Amino acid sequence: MMEDPRAVLARSPMGTWQIVAIAVCVLLNAIDGFDVLSISFAAPGIAVEWGVDRSALGFILSMELLGMAAGSIGFGNLADKVGRRPVMIACLCIMTCGMWACTQVTTLTTLSVCRLLTGFGIGGMLACGTVMASELASTRFRSLSISAMAAGYPLGAVVGGFFASRFLIHGNWREIFILGGCITLCFIPVVLFLLPESVSWLAHRQPPRTLERLNRVLLRYGHQPVTELPARPLTEAKVSLRELLSPPLVTTTLLLTLAYFSQMLTYYFILKWVPKILVDMGFSHSDAGTALVWANVGGLISGFVISGLSLRINMRKMVVTLLIMAAGLVTLFGRSSADMGSIRIILTLAGFCSQGAVNGLFAIIAQSFPARVRGGGTGFVFGIGRGGAAIGPVLAGWLLSSGLSLRGVTLVMSMGAIIAAAAVLALRAGKQTKPLAATGAPT
Repeated sequence: MMEDPRAVLARSPMGTWQIVAIAVCVLLNAIDGFDVLSISFAAPGIAVEWGVDRSALGFILSMELLGMAAGSIGFGNLADKVGRRPVMIACLCIMTCGMWACTQVTTLTTLSVCRLLTGFGIGGMLACGTVMASELASTRFRSLSISAMAAGYPLGAVVGGFFASRFLIHGNWREIFILGGCITLCFIPVVLFLLPESVSWLAHRQPPRTLERLNRVLLRYGHQPVTELPARPLTEAKVSLRELLSPPLVTTTLLLTLAYFSQMLTYYFILKWVPKILVDMGFSHSDAGTALVWANVGGLISGFVISGLSLRINMRKMVVTLLIMAAGLVTLFGRSSADMGSIRIILTLAGFCSQGAVNGLFAIIAQSFPARVRGGGTGFVFGIGRGGAAIGPVLAGWLLSSGLSLRGVTLVMSMGAIIAAAAVLALRAGKQTKPLAATGAPT
């Protein structure tokens, strides 16, 4: 009997075209990283041009995060039916349209709709890209592939933010969205030519002309073609929400969801509000954008450092430590002097601890759920957790507009990381006793 092509890819060394395809997934996640944070770089200019108060600005900063949650669920399910590749191309088209539309808006309402649309595409790209990177890699390099995919997110924010900060010196906030739209558009032909359909999806769903399409991909990856398709499963196991919220899983599910939700609330306060806060402190738009870039530099570095440390240090203890440090650094940011050098150091460290905690939480989640419900359990935690990402900027905007001092706002927002640390500590002892390499989480 002929070997299943999925098993062939899983056990074989990685070929050049597989590595290229994974690199494309990493770069697509980098685009997502810049597109998500483009509104953060643009926020100070929007506030000045339209006279937007902090409360309204908080809602605008959250729009694409709401779209991401919906897009991740909607496009993720669609990709299981029609394929990863066509959905990723559709998401790129939506993101391009959304970014370009932001350059033409004249009201807060239309800007919010455009950001919601952009987020819908970003969420779908995050879901499909992560799955594609996992299915492209061999078993040996799967964790590394997903880690590289996760590192693409802050990488895009760093590189894109560098150019955005340069534009803000002499340009206006609309040029940031023009940059994002152009880059996103350029990647549509890249996906068309360099990213074939997933072998795992083809073998599992078996659409028309599967054998021909499957062999074309296998030959490209340097493997022999197959003469017959693997047998399709008669039934597919589905994870019940009732099972996740019933003993013995209910405590684990709720604690992990609380931890991820709370950390997202704190982390996205940093990612969304730093430029506007720094402009209000008297810094230029360009300097404020550069400061946010440094926060993402810290996040990028943490992906490599935390993955190495996790092989030797207990993951739960490391995540709790990072969360407590992140809370302290966010609080310190609210008490920092108007010195850009010290602010950049604080933000770099805050980005390192916050992103490192997110990556570590993903590893803990992977260990905490049994294999039969791991996919559904992880999806539930991240789906609800993104609510924290959306609420964080809104809550911060309301606190700032209510007259609370920056010290008070950062103290309140840092509580998310403290609650997350408490939730991780409350997980049953022994669940995270073995070190596990952080695979990186979609933020």
